[in-house]
Amino acid sequence: MSENSFDLAIIGGGPGGYVAAIRAAQLGLKTCVIEREHLGGICLNWGCIPTKALLRSSELFHLFNHAGEFGLSANDIRFDIEKIVARSRKISAKLTGGVGYLMKKNKIQVFDGTAKLKGKGVIAVAGKDGAAMEDVQAKHIIIATGARARVLPGLEPDGRLVWTYKEAMVPKSMPRSLLVVGSGAIGIEFASFYRTLGAEVTVVEIMDRVLPVEDEEISGLARKSFEKQGMKILTGTSVESLLKGADSVTATLKAGDGATQSITVDRVILAIGITGNVEGLGLEETGVRVERGHIVIDEWCRTGVAGVHAIGDVAGPPWLAHKASHEGILCVEKIAGVDGVHPLDTSNIPGCTYCWPQIASVGMTEQKAIETGHEIKVGRFPYQGNGKAIALGEPDGLIKTIFDARSGALLGAHMIGAEVTELIQGFCIARTLETTESELMHTIFPHPTLSEMMHESVLDAYGKVMHI
Repeated sequence: MSENSFDLAIIGGGPGGYVAAIRAAQLGLKTCVIEREHLGGICLNWGCIPTKALLRSSELFHLFNHAGEFGLSANDIRFDIEKIVARSRKISAKLTGGVGYLMKKNKIQVFDGTAKLKGKGVIAVAGKDGAAMEDVQAKHIIIATGARARVLPGLEPDGRLVWTYKEAMVPKSMPRSLLVVGSGAIGIEFASFYRTLGAEVTVVEIMDRVLPVEDEEISGLARKSFEKQGMKILTGTSVESLLKGADSVTATLKAGDGATQSITVDRVILAIGITGNVEGLGLEETGVRVERGHIVIDEWCRTGVAGVHAIGDVAGPPWLAHKASHEGILCVEKIAGVDGVHPLDTSNIPGCTYCWPQIASVGMTEQKAIETGHEIKVGRFPYQGNGKAIALGEPDGLIKTIFDARSGALLGAHMIGAEVTELIQGFCIARTLETTESELMHTIFPHPTLSEMMHESVLDAYGKVMHI
């Protein structure tokens, strides 16, 4: 092979692209990554990791302000938003540097530039200055260009008064009031961060409930908790217009019954979904099909064009880093001819929202299980019945499990409360192993732990619960 000829070229170095590259290198494929901005993609630089750093700071601020409940004394608790942001950016930079190290360790060549499909197995690469570099040739190409914030006409962000997630992550000062448009995971996480630090937060959701992809019962509990914290939640409501002032924004909101109201806030955060980065890649010329802003793929991440694949956010929902990484691995293993590769079962992908309280789920909601014809058994266990939760000062929450009444298959698990984003993996493993209720009931859970509630929820579904 020539210097710029590869077995596999990956366009995009996010959690889908760089993980795919590492797996390809492990399998002996000569691999390169073409990245136009920064290794690690949105996840490490402007998404998953830095937002968790911000949320950790707000969580500690909340705990310090409740120190008396733990027999501790903490006076004059304050925060420095510049230092909170700086810590978040430092963590992001460290992890991005780590990805660069992994590329070198695995002998993966990285091209800093913008890629465009030029023809069969050929990619034109332009440097960051726009100057053309030597073409890259590859037997296989994986498009992993990710996605960006969705924009609606009349609600365009300006980076100063109307923010996307990027601006919301690096505020120069703390806004006193915020309007968050959209109550999915991104919107609710920012709403939680800013509200916990004291901002007046209003969340607007066009659907009839917050976190609309979650189980309805969990969604309802989440809303009660958010409102108890002082958030204002407006569901079944749309944003008709945004009028920008010198240092504020006046939003006109329209309810489902047609009634309108106006509110004025310091800043607006738009969290109304994302759209794939499909522009400028030469997809039209090569025949790669795009629908509703995303590349169309089959179960092996193949597009309709031989040798061209797509993974992660650019290939459609669910828009999650762990989904992108999993797709990257299965795509590469299929290319390499590894035995035993399985297509991705999206029903086994967990969803996590790192607000306060945390929310996590996997599999079917109760409503979905009923709609698909299952006769179900449902188990519930409240946090207030768990000793570890009470000792932690976290007595609010619920673990909910849904089983097929005939087979005992675990159809879904839904959680709200402390550390559920860590607990959910236990049920993910159970679903992957096709575990039944009997096996879960016979599993010994350690005491005292939050995980005991998972066991109790299963027991409750079958009338065997112990502690409620």
